[in-house]
Amino acid sequence: MLDVRQLETWLWDAACAIRGPVDAPKFKDYILPFIFLKRVSDVFDDEVRQLGDEFGGVETAKKLVENDHRLVRFYVPESARWDSIRRRSTGLGQYLTDAVRSVARENPRLSGVIDMVDFNATAAGQRIIPDEHLAALIDVLSRHRLGMSDVEPDRFVIAFYRFIVFALISESKAFVKPFFSSVLALCR
Repeated sequence: MLDVRQLETWLWDAACAIRGPVDAPKFKDYILPFIFLKRVSDVFDDEVRQLGDEFGGVETAKKLVENDHRLVRFYVPESARWDSIRRRSTGLGQYLTDAVRSVARENPRLSGVIDMVDFNATAAGQRIIPDEHLAALIDVLSRHRLGMSDVEPDRFVIAFYRFIVFALISESKAFVKPFFSSVLALCR
């Protein structure tokens, strides 16, 4: 199980994957929906496996879930599942935008939460986050699972909240790391 420090380091590494194209205050805009997608995908996989244990196999469970999305907390279409995202090597920006939008369509209560960013967006005729940075972010986020037994929800929320706060403070690691350490000492 990941602890808060591991989660924070992982989130920092994720931010570094898109450093350059995106200013620090915007990290959260791109990383939050991405990590949320990773979380719902991993939990979805866990729930399908649990259903597989009950109903005689994962393939049977997948068919059941395809026919009744209410069997899982959040239904994740095949193209938006983390394994599908990891296999994608071209057109990542549009693919990711479509993936988060498909999750929001299938789960209306996630609309406006997970689908707020266009990973294919441009500014001055250039992609804000090129595919190579998105691929690096996928690689970083693939280091850990965020399933039901991989991270406690409270730890996940605490780590991400701290990450957002510190990403808003400064993009300078030289400033953030010492400040971050001081605040962590106060929080324990």
